[in-house]
Amino acid sequence: MTDSSHPRTTSKQAPRSFKYVLMLGALAALPALTTDMYLPSLPAVEADLHTTQTAAQLTLSGTLVGAGFGQLVIGPFSDRFGRRLPLIIGITLHVAISLLCSMTPNIETLTGLRVLQGFFNAAAAVVALAVIRDRFVGSAAAQLLSRLMLVIGVAPLLAPTVGQAIAGAWNWRAVFYALALIGVVLVAIVLKFMPETLPEDRRSPGHPKHVARAYWALLRDRHFMALAVIPGLGLALIMSYVVGSPFVFQNEYGLTAQQFALVFALNGAALVLSAQLNAALVKKFPPVRLLRTALLVQLVLALLLLVVVATGAGGAFGAVAGLWLVLSMQGMVPANASVLALHNYGHMAGTAAAVIGALQSGVAGLVSPLVGVLGGNSLSMVIVMIGSCALAVTVLAVGTPAYRKGGWAEHAGRDDGQRVSADD
Repeated sequence: MTDSSHPRTTSKQAPRSFKYVLMLGALAALPALTTDMYLPSLPAVEADLHTTQTAAQLTLSGTLVGAGFGQLVIGPFSDRFGRRLPLIIGITLHVAISLLCSMTPNIETLTGLRVLQGFFNAAAAVVALAVIRDRFVGSAAAQLLSRLMLVIGVAPLLAPTVGQAIAGAWNWRAVFYALALIGVVLVAIVLKFMPETLPEDRRSPGHPKHVARAYWALLRDRHFMALAVIPGLGLALIMSYVVGSPFVFQNEYGLTAQQFALVFALNGAALVLSAQLNAALVKKFPPVRLLRTALLVQLVLALLLLVVVATGAGGAFGAVAGLWLVLSMQGMVPANASVLALHNYGHMAGTAAAVIGALQSGVAGLVSPLVGVLGGNSLSMVIVMIGSCALAVTVLAVGTPAYRKGGWAEHAGRDDGQRVSADD
């Protein structure tokens, strides 16, 4: 059955609206901003709340775990009630919780609030991905997701510097006032500029039995689950770097907070540049070919980074250069994996996007604390990054035919508009 009730760009048509990309990118970047603006304040939180490095890092990991659960709830909600309502509710609650975070008296309260913050601002990420699947498929969707990385990439480029400036001028609590203000602006943008992309005749019934069947259909699709977990392992790699780097570069390598912010921005540029390269390459090469190549190259580069860190070659410069190369492959991973995973689930894009987003946040939230558990130094950070990348390669090889000659033809040949019933 062809899902043709709603016009959408074909795989040969690239989305062209810069304003549209900017709007979706700003929404998708909210969780990243929530993490990265707060990142330079971790040592200050540790000192001010009289806690440990591991406990401070949990305020980051808790946000990701909350986002994982949030997307599982918000995805089906958006399939039932449309895309705008979940955005408005979720971002509004993000604003309220940000204000509560600014007044937290201890690390336990802050961690709990960060879990809730992740839960509700997950609406921005899951709906942005669902909106893309509502309107685009194939290479066009991959191009749009890659273009979004240009906007999302502004978070690691600028957010830590902005967060450091705010915390330096006032204190770390002021960062949450800024996050609340960003949420207010995003709600205003959604209300004024974002159209509803899911017409009522394409919405799901939304009753628990239907939602359960939809999730079961996704969970038993081996190809979908393999592809859906890969963005999570990619984010686990990034978050291992994110939670470990403030302590590695400031304590181990002796960089100042300002120098660390510049290093973080430089590595953020690697993500942005590789995403734009992916947007160009996907016009000529299938997403699966780019995905399988990028993962293998990333694993090799991560192993080389381990040698650099273990031997101390090049000091801080060697570590930064190695990290830059590893992260430069990441821009080619989540967009291509997500497009391939969503390919056959346009009729329940919100639910499918929720599984991808939940795995992305949940896997990253569970894996990234290992950096602190293993010692919080450069070796533990790189080892966790290698483990994440190696597991991604293994999942793609075992769960899909991506590395088998001609093995992808059957999956890739399925009709873009084909509806896969949750009851199948």
